[in-house]
Amino acid sequence: MARSILALLAVGAALQAQDPGPRQPPAQSQGELNTRRPEPARNDAVEAPPEEDKSLSVTTYSFNPLQSDKDVRVGNYYFNRHNYPAAERRYRDASKWNEDNGDAWRRLGEAAEKSKDPQTAKEAYAKYLKLEPDAKEAAEIRKKLAKLK
Repeated sequence: MARSILALLAVGAALQAQDPGPRQPPAQSQGELNTRRPEPARNDAVEAPPEEDKSLSVTTYSFNPLQSDKDVRVGNYYFNRHNYPAAERRYRDASKWNEDNGDAWRRLGEAAEKSKDPQTAKEAYAKYLKLEPDAKEAAEIRKKLAKLK
């Protein structure tokens, strides 16, 4: 191992001894020396670089039922752990990913009710009943909605 390293050092030293030094750039004519580089094109509109910290960037929501279902599952986890504000945020995100997700609206109403936010609960229950008026929980939700008003 030591012999290999010594051999590599010897080869490197020999190659460096053969190198005559820095090369001179080719001679330029007098006309080339006086020319200036063109100025780069300037754009008056300054664009901000993209945000690197994902927590500070604004989320754009589009139709994504898989993400909506995932947010409902995570919201259910928080709801079962009695972390109602976190569950409410997840259900709200789920309803933004897929506005026709009735389960997300129903669960958002339940989480808002547990968080003592009756206005959000009313809106969520009303949206749920609009989406799924014939659901088996519809009668129970109507009673909760009447109690909140």
